[in-house]
Amino acid sequence: MVETTNTYSGPSHEALFEKDKVCILLPTYNNAETIANVIVASLTHTSHVIVINDGSTDDTLHQIQSFPIQLVTYEKNQGKGWALRKGFEYAIQQGYRYAITIDTDGQHYPEDCLVFLERLQHNEGALMIGARNLTHENVPSKSSFGNKFSNFWFRVETGVNMPDTQSGFRLYPIYQYKDKHFFTKKYEFEIEIIVRSAWMSIPVIAVPIKVYYPKPEDRVSHFRPFNDFVRISLLNSVLVIIAFLYIKPRNLIITPLRQKGIKQGLRELLFNPAESSFERATSVGFGVFMGIVPIWGFQLLIGIPLAIMMKMNKTLFILAANISIFPPVIWAASLATGKLVFRNPTWKIDFHQIQWQQVAQTGKEFFIGGTVLAIVGGLVTFIITYLLLKWRMNYKNKINIST
Repeated sequence: MVETTNTYSGPSHEALFEKDKVCILLPTYNNAETIANVIVASLTHTSHVIVINDGSTDDTLHQIQSFPIQLVTYEKNQGKGWALRKGFEYAIQQGYRYAITIDTDGQHYPEDCLVFLERLQHNEGALMIGARNLTHENVPSKSSFGNKFSNFWFRVETGVNMPDTQSGFRLYPIYQYKDKHFFTKKYEFEIEIIVRSAWMSIPVIAVPIKVYYPKPEDRVSHFRPFNDFVRISLLNSVLVIIAFLYIKPRNLIITPLRQKGIKQGLRELLFNPAESSFERATSVGFGVFMGIVPIWGFQLLIGIPLAIMMKMNKTLFILAANISIFPPVIWAASLATGKLVFRNPTWKIDFHQIQWQQVAQTGKEFFIGGTVLAIVGGLVTFIITYLLLKWRMNYKNKINIST
């Protein structure tokens, strides 16, 4: 970043910031060497600058206090995510609708705020992430790898392809988070919020920005590779499970119904004219199979990717897989099937008071029985569904001919 002095000529783009109620938010922790330059460069464009001092123990607070900025400070360091959350709360209280976050280590150019403001005029309510040029000669290899890792999981969790999900230079529509509760406090917060924003149907847009990376010996980073990477990995694991067990099924079924109405939406979801009776019956049969097969807790997590890969009707698959909402019935039926397979007449199954302990004690008999039951149930459901769909098609054709 080009060095500046601790003087500024006044904001040059105040009207743009005030028009859309935008502020610049600067979370900082022990950035005494760079914070002044970042503040000066930000004040060049607007007076609406908020600094969040996340418990700095160096000279950062002293550097901040000489500037006409809004300051939120607390003594104990909590992490970047907590600083952003506190900054959002304060900015909302002050009446701002958007916050542009800039890292205070000097790698960002505050003049790129104008790129965000320009895009905002055509993308109201969007979350914008600055896309850096990571081919820069001083970019750490771990940053490049970490970004690719993060981009991949973001696409898995949301279906959105982004070039730079780890950039801290962002424009947040903070008014959309007013009543939202977040769970993470450190670097992983920047992943949590963009994933949950996409789940909220907030557009997530990439905006090209410049970036400055100093030489390794001059670089300051508070990212702890092992601890932070472990937390990020755990968060992504949780987000993937939520995405496949709730978000993706919700989007496949609820979203079309909202857009086209219940009657028309159901007709298109269940009876897509582009699909044959065989394809629809296969989707239903596979759904029943996955709903019964004894991999409890993972049916949709495994089944949805397979349904997508095999180009099945995802809605029919999910509806059929919901047979798993009757676990005691399926456990009992799996045990009974296992009893038949292994010809073991000594099992005593109380179908009215069956407990998971009884199921677990049977071990392989339960899992073999459940697998056989899933295969048979899937095949029977496929045949019945196929015959019904063919009958429906023939019936409609006869009506059309007669009219």
